[in-house]
Formats: sequence, C-alpha cells, structure tokens
Amino acid sequence: MTNKLQFKVDLIRGPIFQSLLFFAIPLFFSNVFQQLYNTVDTMIVGHVLGDLSLAAIGSCAAIYDLLIGFALGIGNGLAIVTARSYGAQDEELLKKSVAASIVIGLVTSLVLTVGAEIILMPLLKMLDTPPEILAEAFSYISIITRFTLVMFAYNLCAGLLRAIGNSFMPLIFLILSSCLNIGLDIFFIAQLNMGVGGAAIATVIAQGISVALCLIYILKKTPALIPQSRHFKIGREIYAEMVGQGLSMGFMGSIVAAGSVVLQYGINNLGTLIIAGHTAARKLFMFFNMPFSAMAMAISTFVSQNRGADQRGRILKAMRCAVIYDFVMAALVTVILGLFAKDLVQLISGSQEAVVLNNGAMYLQVVGPFYAVLGVLLETRFALQGLGAKMIPLVSSVIELAGKVVFAFLFIPKFAYLAVIFCEPVIWCLMTAQLIYAFVTHPYIHWLAPKLKTS
Repeated sequence: MTNKLQFKVDLIRGPIFQSLLFFAIPLFFSNVFQQLYNTVDTMIVGHVLGDLSLAAIGSCAAIYDLLIGFALGIGNGLAIVTARSYGAQDEELLKKSVAASIVIGLVTSLVLTVGAEIILMPLLKMLDTPPEILAEAFSYISIITRFTLVMFAYNLCAGLLRAIGNSFMPLIFLILSSCLNIGLDIFFIAQLNMGVGGAAIATVIAQGISVALCLIYILKKTPALIPQSRHFKIGREIYAEMVGQGLSMGFMGSIVAAGSVVLQYGINNLGTLIIAGHTAARKLFMFFNMPFSAMAMAISTFVSQNRGADQRGRILKAMRCAVIYDFVMAALVTVILGLFAKDLVQLISGSQEAVVLNNGAMYLQVVGPFYAVLGVLLETRFALQGLGAKMIPLVSSVIELAGKVVFAFLFIPKFAYLAVIFCEPVIWCLMTAQLIYAFVTHPYIHWLAPKLKTS
C-alpha cells in the first residue's frame, strides 16, 4: 500500500507478544478514558445528587450497555473486514470496506435511534425500575439514545484506525474529549444544577468531539481509509460479508447486554441501596476488566491481519501469549480487590451506607479471580471473529443470555444479591469451554483435527 501510516504497529511481521502489547497499551488507555465518560458521571452524581440519583443511572445502565454493545459490536465487526483486506494488501477492497461501513453505520444508527424513542419508557417500566427514580432514569438514558449516531461514529472511526494498526491516535482523541467530559460534568451538574440529564449531555458533547478529531485525522493522515465515490457502489458480495460480520458482532454485543437487562430486572427488585452498590461495583469491574478487553481487541486485529496474510503459526503463538497474560493480570487484580474493594466502592459511590459498601465490595472480591476466565473468553471470541466466524460467538452470547435469565428468575429471588455475584462467573466458565472447543476445531486452526480423526 502506498499510504504512510503514523503510530502503526506491525502485527504481520513484528515480534508477536511485543507487537500485541504495544498495540494493546493504547487500547487499554482508550478503555480507561472511555469508562471515564460513565464513571465520572457516576462519581459526580453520587457525591452531588446522592444515592437515589446514583440508583437512577444504575437502573438504566443495562439499557445503555445494550446500545453500546450493539454499536461497538457492529463497529468492530465492520473493521474486521478492513483489517483482513489490509493484511492481504488489497487497497481497493479496503476502501470498499470503509465505504460499506459508512453506509451500514448510518442506517443502523437511524434504526436504533427511532426504536429507542418507541420502547425506552416501556422498557424501564418492564424492568421494574423503582417509581421514585423512574423519571430521572428516563431523563438520562433518553438523551443518550437520541445521539446514537455520535456513539457509533466514534466506535467506527476508532475501529478503522485500529484495523490498519493505529491504536494510538484514537487514544489521544479520547483523552482530550474525556477531559472535556469531566469539565462539562462538573459545570452542568454542580454549577447549573441540571441533574442526571446534565451528565448525559456532557457525555454526548464529549463523544462528538472525539468523532470530529478522528475524522480530521483520517482525512489528513490516512488516505487508505478515504473511499472515493466509486467505492460506494453497492456490491452484493462485500455487503453480504460486512453486514453478516457487523450484525454478528452487533447482535453478540446486544445479546450479552440483553442478558444484563434481564439481570438488572432481578437487581431492581432488591432495593435502591443494592442498586447503588451494584452500580458502583460494576463501574469498578469495568475498569479492572480493561487490561483483558484491550488484549482481546488487539487479538481481534492481530488475527484478522494475519488471517489475511495466511500466517496461521503467528495466530497460534499469539493466543498462547494472551492466555499467559490473562492469568498474570488476573492474579494482580485479585490482590488489589482483596485489599481495597470497599475503599474503591466508597470512592466511586460517595456513599456511607453499609449496604452499598459491603455488597459492592463482596461482588468485586468474588469476581476477581474469574478475570482469568473472562480474559480467555474474550480473546477466544474475538479471535474467532477475526477468523471470520459469525455464528459461534453468537452461540456463546445465547449461553450468557440463557444463564442470566435462569439466575434472574430462579436464583435471585431465593438467594438475593449473592446470586447476582455468582451469576457471571458461573456463566463465563460455560462460555469459555464452548469457545475454546470452537477455536481449536476451527477449519483454519484445526488443533484437534488429527486427534479427533484417530480417536
């Protein structure tokens, strides 16, 4: 290819673990600042507005995750095709994939926005959102959903840059917009008394800045990602591939989030203080999950590019490195949470209530060791997607959804918050077993193929 990329990591020829790590580090910090959008909202709302407003944001967190999961999933799914064409050094196909991504993204965002306007309030009521926080919850999430396009546009732009090996510049743009988000949160909530709606407006504005900065950089520095008018001509083959890959990852993300919506239904029946404690704990859970999700995203691009370059050996070595990384990081996280979980919950929530602090801390301390399982789960699923598998990751998401339905309707009514704590670790173990088997028997990998034939 003729374009000159800056801040690019060579995932096709470079040292495997070093390349993965250098590519994952900006992704990790991108995840950190992405979480700041929500965590700063939570901290300021909890400290300034109190436990009820914190519970209002928490009660609609699963719906927010549903939108994020679908938008992020489609963006990453579309970028996989771009990464594969980049690995194959096919610049024409790369530009066509970018054009198709834009078209698919616009249509998807419009459908999500209209759909959210119709079902949002009925969904909050269906989830048994406590009446005393229903209005606040709706005021927050309705603003977010009306700007789904902004959310999707950033995820797509960042995904396309990562597809060609540049995970650094999306981080820079995200840092700038996250700092803006913090300032706007303080101004809108603490100074203008706009309540939880001010937190949502701050998030949308900050995300919009990220999109603008990404687009400017792409236009000036990455000509390989700028399609011409001929590239927008709809071709059945590439659109079928990209719609299939994008919707597969989008539905995977939304099915996972739908499971969280079901689980939230069970949590909402446990009272506002339990909701507040769980909200703070989940924010911390997402922070400590970032080293694992960053490596999984790096694996996705690594596998996509090396699949395009037909380098199976590099893929297998990368997966081994990633598993070792998972267990080392999980041990570190477990120690930190064992020592400081309650202090961290208090820092995030601003609460002095024992119910909030004790339940939030217990959740984190139980989940800690299972980060190793979650890391393997994420990396295996993303690797399968990088190989072009569409249905297998969806099956794992269905397992997660089914498991959360069982816990929400059978175990939470009987064991209360204890069932919430153990719900995901149990499900992760089942999902990981299914995904590992699918990976090692994949036609391109076929680790077990000789053994299966002779057994």
